[in-house]
Amino acid sequence: MKNWLSILASTVFGLALWQAVVMLTAPPSYILPAPWDVAETLWTARGQIAHHSLYTMGEVLLGLVLGAALGALSAIGLASSSLAQTLLRPMMVFSQAIPVFVLAPILTLWLGYGIWPKVIMALLIIYFPVTSAFFDALMRTPVPWLDLAHVMGANRRRVMWHIRIPAALPGLASGLRLAAVYAPIGVIISEWVGASQGLGYLILLALGRVKVDLMFATTIALAVFTLLTYAAVDRFCRHWLDAPAE
Repeated sequence: MKNWLSILASTVFGLALWQAVVMLTAPPSYILPAPWDVAETLWTARGQIAHHSLYTMGEVLLGLVLGAALGALSAIGLASSSLAQTLLRPMMVFSQAIPVFVLAPILTLWLGYGIWPKVIMALLIIYFPVTSAFFDALMRTPVPWLDLAHVMGANRRRVMWHIRIPAALPGLASGLRLAAVYAPIGVIISEWVGASQGLGYLILLALGRVKVDLMFATTIALAVFTLLTYAAVDRFCRHWLDAPAE
């Protein structure tokens, strides 16, 4: 309840500041529409925004699930093999030197304008945070736990699945929380490059037609969806992943 009150207070403050700027500077509506105008557009265009939101939501959630699964498996593989660390970890770090946004046109060229370029963009943008957070946690297993497992004769597989992974779940939770925020970024960038549906497409469409109020309304819808996604992931992590650390 306290968190929701904080969010509500911040929202009210932001809207008041926005309205104050509009009243003091009186910009043209095609530069900065008033909050009321955006709210009215959000209501009148709710069907159009909802249609495109469903498309973007599906891409984000699919990319989030696939990226989180691939990142977790990669972290386990890296933690299980020193050879994998030697060969693959430098490549993963080097890959972050390439802005993921420049891959969007390439993915669109290879895969077309359907759902998969957007899903893969979301996957790519969250893969490294999930992998890195989980891998670092796997490598920080308390030494006394490992010593006890060694004394009891546990093999490497049992140590991994019964000690290291449970101890590292809070680290995975941190990566998933970052992924929930980053995943929509990849999808929207890919929709800007090439799409016929989705919130990113609707933002560009509104901008091209100088419907700035629709562009703001769509952006608000995207922000609300991202917050809800983060809240859902955070709740999942608190219930299933953070518990081992308590």
